[in-house]
Amino acid sequence: MKHLIALSAASLLLAGTAHAEELFVNIHSGNAMAQGAGLVLAGQALEQKASVRVLLCDAAGDVAVAGKEGTKLKPRDVTPQQMLQGLIKNGAKVEVCALYLPNTGRQPTDLIPGVTPAKPADVAAHLLKPGVKTLGF
Repeated sequence: MKHLIALSAASLLLAGTAHAEELFVNIHSGNAMAQGAGLVLAGQALEQKASVRVLLCDAAGDVAVAGKEGTKLKPRDVTPQQMLQGLIKNGAKVEVCALYLPNTGRQPTDLIPGVTPAKPADVAAHLLKPGVKTLGF
């Protein structure tokens, strides 16, 4: 009986420390292949049940602008924006950095559905969480 109680307590402790992997992808490049590489890895992480957050800054913010045509990338012949829409559909949180909108003259309404302006304090708090893995493109 003592063994069973100890085993149950250990299971509860492990369950409390277990968490899903978290991936933060910061994309700032205006290059479609660099954008695509980051988005592909974010998609693979989602498929492997990770929590994914994408921050688009600088020229990469244009990927989130409604009506912007992008370069189709092989082998799937999809644009970075189409890839981004797939990530959003599959549960990724996607934001443009706080500097993007005011410095491009764009408004939140110019963004595709599912993309929001980032709040720097929230992004910093997320990055400071233990176990968050980061990628930059």
